[in-house]
Amino acid sequence: MNTTQKFMGNVSILLLVGTIFVAGCAGGPLTTREKGAGIGALGGAAAGGIIGNAVGHPAAGALIGGGLGLGAGALVGDQLQGQEYRNYRQDEEIRRNQAETDRQRRDIERLRRQQGEY
Repeated sequence: MNTTQKFMGNVSILLLVGTIFVAGCAGGPLTTREKGAGIGALGGAAAGGIIGNAVGHPAAGALIGGGLGLGAGALVGDQLQGQEYRNYRQDEEIRRNQAETDRQRRDIERLRRQQGEY
């Protein structure tokens, strides 16, 4: 492998990482799905680069590994985000139920006071 090929491989990896970084920072805080996709892409690119280097094609390995890692990370992140949403909905329901219980207790106390007056 000559120096030009090595340079182009390094440039393509840096371009991929830079693109992911810029795209991830453009819209505010990252969601769990986006975090999972980013971690998967970076991990896959690293593993693919190592495997690709063993067979003489580190850039191709990094790109393939990054793509596969991106997909896998996005799926895992999506599942985690779905669980977070379900937990949030359950917490909201618990808060509503607690508020209703508190309201009913106040009503019971008010009725007891009224009965004591008569």
